[in-house]
Amino acid sequence: MVILESRVAPEWVDYNGHMNDAEYARVFSLALEALIDHIGLDAAGRDRHGYTIYTLETHLCYRREAHEGQPLRVALTLLDRDAKRLHVFLELHDEEGNLLATSEQMLMGMGQESGRPAPFPAEVEALIATLPHAAPDVWPALAGRTIGLAPRR
Repeated sequence: MVILESRVAPEWVDYNGHMNDAEYARVFSLALEALIDHIGLDAAGRDRHGYTIYTLETHLCYRREAHEGQPLRVALTLLDRDAKRLHVFLELHDEEGNLLATSEQMLMGMGQESGRPAPFPAEVEALIATLPHAAPDVWPALAGRTIGLAPRR
């Protein structure tokens, strides 16, 4: 499911002539905002439900460079979920379908008044159920990775 379409803005390009690493995180953040709007938690939905989403953890993997003006597309797959959390996988592609970066994220639903984790409102839960969901045995190849050096011998 394509959740965001954008372009590399001139101010996102660094001294190496391509999109700065922090700007990849910006694009994924914009994609999460689009997801949050999609599941009914835009400004009006947050006010109505007294509910919001926080990001708990992010794992960003850079695959290719992006350049000024280049069209970008972010696809979303829901890896897992429970009553309060979403485990999402985002893929950033260029106009030719090349994978530029991935971002795996854990999101938490929060009651705005309590500031504590809370179950998704029923209306939001129903919209979450419509998101593309990866079967546990067919996750994207880059999902669930850890970071580290090879074990020493």
